[in-house]
Amino acid sequence: MNRVAFSIFGLDIMWYGVLMALAMILCVFLALKEGKRVSISEDDILNLAIIAIPCGLLGARLYYVIFNWSWYSNHPSEILNFRGGGMAIHGALIGGILAGFIYTKVKKINFFKMADTVMIGIPLGQAIGRWGNYINGEAHGGPTSLPWGIMVDGVKVHPTFLYESIWDLGIFIFLWCFRKHKKYEGQLAIYYLILYSIGRFFIEGLRTDSLMIGPLRMAQVISLTAIIVCLILHKILSKKKKRG
Repeated sequence: MNRVAFSIFGLDIMWYGVLMALAMILCVFLALKEGKRVSISEDDILNLAIIAIPCGLLGARLYYVIFNWSWYSNHPSEILNFRGGGMAIHGALIGGILAGFIYTKVKKINFFKMADTVMIGIPLGQAIGRWGNYINGEAHGGPTSLPWGIMVDGVKVHPTFLYESIWDLGIFIFLWCFRKHKKYEGQLAIYYLILYSIGRFFIEGLRTDSLMIGPLRMAQVISLTAIIVCLILHKILSKKKKRG
């Protein structure tokens, strides 16, 4: 497929960027809608978005660069070349969460309440963004004979971008239905991170373009770490809520 959506004054605008922009706008819209329900001001959500989105994009890029340092150390001018490709969702989450933590501490807002509000739309944004991988012909798996396999360079492979897109959409639907039944602040964010990490762990095992740390797939290591940390947080926050 043609990666270029359209051109402006000779500058090619890629479908990947268009889908990412759409995903971010939708995430902010859903955060504003949820924020109104839970009494978080629009100004705080928009201010956080202005800070967290650039931090997330920078985190996504630096995460990718770090685990490809053998190449980027010899091409330092390419480190911040976002248009050159190379972004990682785990880096985006780390950057966005750190920005959110700092912002809420400065503004004296409940971090976990804000996390629930702004992260509820993230899996839907991811479900949309993964289709940019399809257009780019990337983030696919190894060879398969399954009927839903896609052709890449003459080989039928797992459409891992599709698997993750469907999984993320399911997470969003679950969180949106569950949001009025949560027991403590932070539960939606914790459930999102656990569910996403479970899906990503298994899907990553099918991919052929994983970032590696030695013999290990970094996304799987991060996913397992996130699951453990979130389970601990779930236990702590649940007990804190019960104690009142």
